[in-house]
Amino acid sequence: MKELYLSHISPWAPGLLDNIENWQKWAKGESDVQIEQTKDSPKLEYTDPLFRRRLSQISKMTIHTIHNLIESINAQNPDSFDKETKIVFCSLRGEIEREFTINKSLIEDEMILPAGFSLSVFNTPVALATLAFKLTGGYSVLYPSKNNFAECFKTAIAPLLAGTEEQIIFVYADELVPEVYGQKRPAENIPFSFATLISTEKEENAIRFSIDDLQKISSSPIAFLKDFCNI
Repeated sequence: MKELYLSHISPWAPGLLDNIENWQKWAKGESDVQIEQTKDSPKLEYTDPLFRRRLSQISKMTIHTIHNLIESINAQNPDSFDKETKIVFCSLRGEIEREFTINKSLIEDEMILPAGFSLSVFNTPVALATLAFKLTGGYSVLYPSKNNFAECFKTAIAPLLAGTEEQIIFVYADELVPEVYGQKRPAENIPFSFATLISTEKEENAIRFSIDDLQKISSSPIAFLKDFCNI
């Protein structure tokens, strides 16, 4: 039976930030710690001010969780992170607030500013992360059918199960859907991101994931984080 291993799980969300103790309390259902429905985002102090100045919530969260994953790997074994590791980025909504702004400008002004458009595309968050940390392994971006996170995750790990890759960085992120969407806002309108290394080789403190577990994956990324990531 093919087994995979999840390690260096790095989450971030408004209200919980990247404090693992907060995430563990949240996973247990403790009421004093919750993911907040706000536009708060990581500060990214380790990047150039000009680089981070115009970034969206989803891009900042993606960059930060990948940063924390890299730091976690290097803390365990200095300079051991392989910048050639491929990344798979998954999102249910992508740059939804910036995309709304682009559409609004197109309707009202009949024009789109190139700078705004370049930051509105679906691969923006992970592309920015590769630039920030000089990652050269390449990336794939996945939009799951019918907003089903499980389908996205299964697609992401397919190269590992097929034996064409030994490890990948899996990243999920979604930002807060703006209030202007009204009743069309999703019921699970939760801004958060997480990154994890998924490998065919077992690492210390890694979480085992088997073929049988594929049938148990929820369509919700929040549920996945609680069910499989042991935070």
